[in-house]
Amino acid sequence: SELVGSSLAEQLEKLFGLTAFKPGQEQAINALMLGRSACAVFPTGGGKSLCYQLPGLLLPGLTLVVSPLLALMKDQVDAMRRLGHPVDALSSAL
Repeated sequence: SELVGSSLAEQLEKLFGLTAFKPGQEQAINALMLGRSACAVFPTGGGKSLCYQLPGLLLPGLTLVVSPLLALMKDQVDAMRRLGHPVDALSSAL
């Protein structure tokens, strides 16, 4: 069964200030929220980050994201902190 779309949409606006999902995001996020695996292949700027950020904020426990891109990790951490979310990064830059 599918998660109530309006609930995810409400959380999207509340947590990120966004009013709509990009194509494919809601389906990927819904799968993760239901405990399923998901593979999301989007172009640059397609919204992949939201696919782990929103479930990471809504689900209990720790969300671990592994990325080889130091600049992207810094950008993501900075953006999440500006939104007031408790995040950190661990990399060779430390």
